[in-house]
Amino acid sequence: MSLPAEIPTVRLRLPLITADERDDMLAGRRRPEWHADYPREDDRDAVTMLRDGADPWGPRHIVRAFDGLVVGSIGFFGPPADRDGTPEAEVGYGLVVDARGHGAATEALRGLLALTDHGGVRVRASVLPDNAPSIRVLAKCGFTELRGANEDGELVMARPIPSA
Repeated sequence: MSLPAEIPTVRLRLPLITADERDDMLAGRRRPEWHADYPREDDRDAVTMLRDGADPWGPRHIVRAFDGLVVGSIGFFGPPADRDGTPEAEVGYGLVVDARGHGAATEALRGLLALTDHGGVRVRASVLPDNAPSIRVLAKCGFTELRGANEDGELVMARPIPSA
């Protein structure tokens, strides 16, 4: 299964982060279309996984459609791998502080999940137990399976593939 280079939602665009953008993010160079607080440390960490060349399972910008401003990132930590006979991928996401609380993280995640559902890919996410806003996003998006905690103390939650 492949994912498109850009995923549109009602209020957002989710384009793949390019190698040039990655290099700017890691070097601390600013782009005019980036929010003043972007990239965050988590965004910079995410782009370190980006290989040169198009990777449809790599990190993406979260871009507000109304003003074209990049306010966060979302993406998978690599392509799906087999887990118990089902392809599964891990997702991560985050927003700058003043973009939080308006449904952007939920909308961005739902945009990705619509495609993974169609491709039969189960998705998991890890979240710190005290990150109530992120846990709410995952709950709204159907992450109902709690798998315990990882080595970093984060809760590992999975979203079953919806039945047809």
